[in-house]
Amino acid sequence: MPKKKTSQPNIVSRPPIVVIMGHIDHGKSTLLDYVRKTNIVDGEAGGITQHLSAYCVEHTSKDGVTKNITFLDTPGHEAFQKMRFRGADIADIAILIVSAEDGVKPQTLEALTCIKKANIPYIVAINKIDKPGADLIRTQSSLIENEIYIEGMGGDISWAPISAKSGQGVDDLLDILLLTAELAELKADASAPGVGTVIEGHLDGKRGNTATLMITDGTVTAGTFVVSGTSYAPVRIMEDWAGKNIKEASASEPVGIIGWNIVPRIGDTFITVANKKEAEAITQAGTTISTKEAEVESDIPCIPLLIKADVLGTIDAIIHELEKYKSDRLTVRIIGTGVGSINSNDVQNVSATKNAIIVGFNVKPDRATTDLAERLGVEIETFDIIYKLSEWLEVALKNRTPHKEEERITGKAKILKHFSTQKNAHVLGGRIEEGTLSLSQHVRITRRDVELGRGVLKNIQQQKSNVQKVSDGEFGMQLDSKIEVAPGDYIEAFDIVVI
Repeated sequence: MPKKKTSQPNIVSRPPIVVIMGHIDHGKSTLLDYVRKTNIVDGEAGGITQHLSAYCVEHTSKDGVTKNITFLDTPGHEAFQKMRFRGADIADIAILIVSAEDGVKPQTLEALTCIKKANIPYIVAINKIDKPGADLIRTQSSLIENEIYIEGMGGDISWAPISAKSGQGVDDLLDILLLTAELAELKADASAPGVGTVIEGHLDGKRGNTATLMITDGTVTAGTFVVSGTSYAPVRIMEDWAGKNIKEASASEPVGIIGWNIVPRIGDTFITVANKKEAEAITQAGTTISTKEAEVESDIPCIPLLIKADVLGTIDAIIHELEKYKSDRLTVRIIGTGVGSINSNDVQNVSATKNAIIVGFNVKPDRATTDLAERLGVEIETFDIIYKLSEWLEVALKNRTPHKEEERITGKAKILKHFSTQKNAHVLGGRIEEGTLSLSQHVRITRRDVELGRGVLKNIQQQKSNVQKVSDGEFGMQLDSKIEVAPGDYIEAFDIVVI
């Protein structure tokens, strides 16, 4: 358990934690870029933010008061839905950003759903007002049509027109943000041990297991230990959002802590304790012994996947993409996940599993690992943009889906007369009930809706002439079948289609 407080509560105001949400290219990262006066957009593959990150900024209002604001940046791509939900759950206030060129888009509404589920106040930022195609009135109407009732348009949701690129209107937006935070009366106990949420975790090749924590109450100080689930770390190397080493961090501050025994799970809460003994006691008490689920025997083919990524949050996104694939002829089984580069151990581990594929995101194998994979016949696919991964998954899984034969009925006829039988050749007269029967087609023979057996049409005659197919009226046929066919029976002709 966290160490007990040794002093009276010290209740203080804390900075708001703000999440910016919206459509993939409506300017979330550009707004953060302007606010922080640094460039993060160019560092993202394809210009898409693909990690949840946190940044602290100072803003001086029109009244001359300077206050801190903590921003969360969440990916806009639909595959990163879990990361956006985490961002909304942690945040105190949301900014819903909408392009003045495009208006409300499906991902705008998805973001709004996240905000409403988190039950936090939000502000609308209408961005790109400096663009030639900007139409403020049309965008406002788009908001109202989607039940986003902004001030001045019959609602009470605060909003601001901005250009994230030039900075026009951004100060007004931040003023509104601080006013909203003031109304929310955000407080924290500075004397309490720090608690909060794990917002990111990864294995750093040089520094070891690292996690980003958002402190929501209390204070984290050097010399203590942080605990999350079965993971713990000494607060020895603690960095602020800019990578600067710090000795203390308080509520609403994101911190990076290095030296975890294992990478903590994203979305889990953390607490602070006095020493390693307490940390180990908590993790051992919380350890659950997992047993391998018995694999159910199935005739459905399975594609095993090992997922490697640079950070844990990305693995969530990949799993989200995999969950979209539904088939009654193929299953996808995740045999393992991990952070860090693809290595020889990964290849060796999956080589014994038939058809296994290693999927890497923002990580690559070295030359020795690639050579080993070629020798052992292990497929490795790597990506740095989520929609490229999505496209590959769709094609790859479809290509691996086994084909299935399906019988498609083309026509039905009633047997009117049985003329003769020689061995398995039956000479019959019939009448078309529906559809078409063709020469050499397979047929099902039914009597009172019960299938008796099957046969093949060897000859078809109509008006004393041999024909290739018949679609109406009466006709004669030679049916090759072991079944004794009688007047009143029906035959259903079908084609075998491979799907």
